[in-house]
This record gives sequence, C-alpha cells and structure tokens, in this order.
Amino acid sequence: MPSPTVRLQRAAPAGRDPITTTPAILPLTPDRTAEVEHLLDRAFGPDRRTRTAYKVRGDVAPVAGLSFMAVDEGAVDGGVLVGSIQCWPVALVDDHGTAHPLVMVGPIAVAPERQQDGIGRRLTTAALDAAAAHGLDAALMLIGDPEYYGRFFDFTADRTAGWRLPGPVERRRLLARGPAVPDAAGVLGPALRLAA
Repeated sequence: MPSPTVRLQRAAPAGRDPITTTPAILPLTPDRTAEVEHLLDRAFGPDRRTRTAYKVRGDVAPVAGLSFMAVDEGAVDGGVLVGSIQCWPVALVDDHGTAHPLVMVGPIAVAPERQQDGIGRRLTTAALDAAAAHGLDAALMLIGDPEYYGRFFDFTADRTAGWRLPGPVERRRLLARGPAVPDAAGVLGPALRLAA
C-alpha cells in the first residue's frame, strides 16, 4: 500500500510564493496517458524514445497494477500530475533458449520543479510494494543509478553481467533484485503481458 500523504513546504524560486505540496500516490489510470507522456518529455527530453530502455520493453503495455502517479491534491480536474512510474513485462532469453520473465521498473519521472521532494522514492516504493502484493517481485530489473537504487531498494548489478541489450548501456547501471533474477548470458527484451 502506498505510503501516507505528507505535506511538504519548500522554498520557491525568487519572486514566487513557497510551494506547498501534498502529492498523493495513486494508481495510474489510462485517462492520464497524455499527461504522463508530457511529463516524461519534460523529465527525460523528447529524444527519450531512442534510449535502450525503450527498446528493451518494446511496444507492450505496462503492467497496470504496478503503475502509479503522484498528484498534487487540491487542484482541479483530478489534480496536477507531478510524477509517474510504470513497470513493464520483459524477459531474458538465455543462450539455451529459455525465457526468464522479469518486471522492468521505470521510467520513474518527476516534474523537474518537484525533484528532490522524495516523490520518486515514494513512487518506487509503491511500485515495489505492489509487485510484492501481486507476486511479481521475484525478478525485477531497471536501468538506473546504482548508488541510489542499491542504497534504497537493494538493486545490484551482481547478476546482469551476461545480459545483452538492444542498445548501449552502462553495465554498472543495469540492475536487478529478487531471488529469480537469472545469472545467465542472454538477450533482454519485451515479454508477454503480465497481470497484476
């Protein structure tokens, strides 16, 4: 279950009122797709679709039960989207032809003006808790900062050295966690849809 809503106040840029926030972590709904796409462009740039992570997950749909949004309360029309996380079904097909299903965590996007507020950590916690609740936490992976994801969420690159991806990746940023993460050589790519 997502952590409780916390009211934060931080300094605003010069000439603006302080920003009082109460981001609620809620299940991501299909009607917010356009807002998520806009947020992803703001957080990662419009060339984000050329990144290796997009090639790994392909054109499959995200795992709905593991996708969340951070919404500022008190705004009209369902609140202002300030963060999102989506998780995707992927698989490592090892060099013997065996497919090992995994859940790819991310992207985790937070509005640039809201970064450093802990929203990304809360979104990640919500997704990982949901994965555990749905029995989908045995093999999780992501591409991200090992210092951050290792420290707070126990992701490591210990078993990913033999994984081949459909594009460039910094090996130290290819992270995984869970007892079913394969320590095998193989190709990582999209998988069939997972239900959560």
